[in-house]
Amino acid sequence: MYLKSISYVIPMVIACGWAPLSATAQGYPARALRLIVPSAPGGGTDIVGRALAAKLSANIGQQVVVDNRAGAGTTIGIDLAAKSAADGYTVLVSPSTLAINVWMYAKLPYDALRDLAPITQIATIPNVLVVHPSLPARNVPELIALARKQPGAINVGSAGVGTSPHLSLELFKHLAKVDMAHIAYKGSGSATVAHLSGEISAQFPSLATAMSYIKSGRLRALGVTTAKRSPFLKEVPAIGEFVPGYEATQWFGFLAPAAVPQPVLERLQREVVRALKSPDLEKVMAGEGAEVVASTSAQFGAYMRSETEKWGRVIKAAGIKPQ
Repeated sequence: MYLKSISYVIPMVIACGWAPLSATAQGYPARALRLIVPSAPGGGTDIVGRALAAKLSANIGQQVVVDNRAGAGTTIGIDLAAKSAADGYTVLVSPSTLAINVWMYAKLPYDALRDLAPITQIATIPNVLVVHPSLPARNVPELIALARKQPGAINVGSAGVGTSPHLSLELFKHLAKVDMAHIAYKGSGSATVAHLSGEISAQFPSLATAMSYIKSGRLRALGVTTAKRSPFLKEVPAIGEFVPGYEATQWFGFLAPAAVPQPVLERLQREVVRALKSPDLEKVMAGEGAEVVASTSAQFGAYMRSETEKWGRVIKAAGIKPQ
């Protein structure tokens, strides 16, 4: 009799235990979402985040409010998202600094791989190796030959230590076996001004930053940093065509606190991917030189791990010390 009673009770307990989770998933979202963007308004991450928020709002029937939390190389906003309530109402759009900051800061208040749930990779964007027209190098092999002939003589600017343009340079130096001098500036705008004036000879800015100067002839593009050529600059080869294994991609990802219930994460993944595949959002991404990815959660999680490991190796090889 006792065993028979248990056989009835166990299914009831399980059903009751799962009821709140099912109800949460079925009723989600019941109110506005907060989308944390860990950078200031007007930058690439903000543009991508706001375009996605608008499309996602229309799809789910709830407002998606962008909350810019800039500072400390995006770590302030990422930390806020990681420590938010795990109810699916706070989400994050992060740039690829997510995979870099763990190596750049001696102590982070969060663990990105543990505290955040990857939902989808939004898009990828190449940096582009550009040189001043006065530099006698018209392609990547000529630049490598010049750098080997004059070790340390070519000044290459970046938006700052540990930024994607800087690490694109360090990976290039490592794989091409060249010595080039890194000059850090306070942001891509300052680096570009210095480049146009001839103060530096080369840099690896984002395609969106460099495109107008490439088109006007004020800077010469030698190669994009992605594994394949960019559809927005088809005539420019990938650096990997000359330097085997070279790939340095900026990317944007959509994430949530790790403890958000799985059914809610799955709903978010479906809705974000649906938004990303809309023609108008793809047009916004193209304006930033970005290609939409819209991956599965598992694919994005694996990519995050591989990117974290890769940039750790590059940073250590370059001797960059955590702040």
